Amino acid sequence: QVQLVESGGGLVQPGGSLRLSCAASGFTFSRYVMSWYRQAPGKERELVAAITNTGGSTNYADSMKGRFTISRNNAKNTVYLQMNSLKPEDTAVYYCNAGHDTRDYWGQGTQVTVSS
Repeated sequence: QVQLVESGGGLVQPGGSLRLSCAASGFTFSRYVMSWYRQAPGKERELVAAITNTGGSTNYADSMKGRFTISRNNAKNTVYLQMNSLKPEDTAVYYCNAGHDTRDYWGQGTQVTVSS
């Protein structure tokens, strides 16, 4: 049974940091590109960051470059998203995604709220 379980979300003040984790099971993690997406209320889901199966290459949405860092630990079947200098507009539900060939898996999401 495939599972992606996100954790680490919460309430943080503007300028603060959070580290999200996504623990994967039920598939060969090291074969999959892993991504983080987010969806704010009333908006479409958007790509935040992605990392190749080996971790050798990463990609970020323009508004996250320099503030967010995606990483993975294939030995622990976990992908991370370090978020720094958070802004109120970063408030959203953050989702973990695993993709390989035609397979596409999603986690249930974790809420991140940036507010003073």
